[in-house]
Amino acid sequence: MSSSAGYVAPMIPRTLFTEEHETFRKTVRRFFDEEITPFADRWEEQQHIDRNLWNKAGELGLLCPTMPEEYGGSGVDRLYSTILMEEQARSGDSASGFALHSDIVANYIFNFGSEALKRHWLPKMASGEAVAAIAMTEPGTGSDLQAVRTTAIADGDDYVINGSKIFITNGYLSDVVVVVAKTGSGEKAAQNISLIVVEASRAGFTKGKPLKKVGMRGQDTCELFFDNVRVPKTNLLGMEGMGFIMLMKELAWERMMIAIICAAGAEAVLANTVDYVKQRKAFGKPISAFQNTRFKLAEMRAEIQIARVYVDRCLELVLQSKLSVEAAASAKYWVSDLLSKVVDECVQLHGGYGYMLEYPVARAYIDTRANRIYGGTNEIMKELISRTI
Repeated sequence: MSSSAGYVAPMIPRTLFTEEHETFRKTVRRFFDEEITPFADRWEEQQHIDRNLWNKAGELGLLCPTMPEEYGGSGVDRLYSTILMEEQARSGDSASGFALHSDIVANYIFNFGSEALKRHWLPKMASGEAVAAIAMTEPGTGSDLQAVRTTAIADGDDYVINGSKIFITNGYLSDVVVVVAKTGSGEKAAQNISLIVVEASRAGFTKGKPLKKVGMRGQDTCELFFDNVRVPKTNLLGMEGMGFIMLMKELAWERMMIAIICAAGAEAVLANTVDYVKQRKAFGKPISAFQNTRFKLAEMRAEIQIARVYVDRCLELVLQSKLSVEAAASAKYWVSDLLSKVVDECVQLHGGYGYMLEYPVARAYIDTRANRIYGGTNEIMKELISRTI
């Protein structure tokens, strides 16, 4: 989904962004066009982006922009993060893990970490000196965070961590990882969970090779293993046993991030497809001249616009710190489902070429499917919504 593709204007104009936001968007778009898109094949071959790309992003202020200036960030609002995610989606990039680093891991450290942890890690994350990951999912547990088996047993002034994690974005290149671990054995599983910052240099901490995935093949995703990894108790985020509450607090924004990426991704796929059907001919006339094509494009444009309005309204609530868990879950579930539907329709409109990886729609077909799984499966999203009815 090249950012140079055609543009399908929204039927309802967006009102979220100021002139300063749009100036930032130009910088971000140029970065993805020049530093990411031309190298997509190489990222997929090696299964991760080049390490120095993190430093380049940091130099441009594209990492951790919402962190306060005293911690290396720019102190801006989350609309700047939104722009980064939208431009990543429009470029078709599924390799870089900037959003997780900047808008998930950094938030955990900033919101719950000690002053020492914040001052040590956040400036390094903002500059690209340190790559960050969060280790939640384990083999066999999936979306059930209360069922984690990785343990952190207190031993004097340290915790000793044992266990493994899987599907960890940024894991292979990570310098620091926020690990979800059991620090208790009480009857209420949620009260046994804690979040602990673990440096990748710790003895006993090892990484598996990047996992071979159906799509998103350029993204750094791997298994992590902890064999008697000793970390000081000062690496604990918040209080012991409060990990599940912290996870629930931040997961709403993580789900919104997926909705943001999916909405922009759907817009980009549609724009590429509109360009294609206007140029491609069948039976002596452009594919766009057929009623079936026009109706399919109309349906997709209408549904994408409805998604856009809902996502933008949720973003307004994010800025006011008023977004509910169920609203975020609705956005994640519905817009990720919509993206899959749009991509499938657009592949069909491309015909056989839609199955060729040289076309952006084919890459989107294999790259976007995971949106319905990570961040909590869409079935879990429906469960969360149903609890509020």
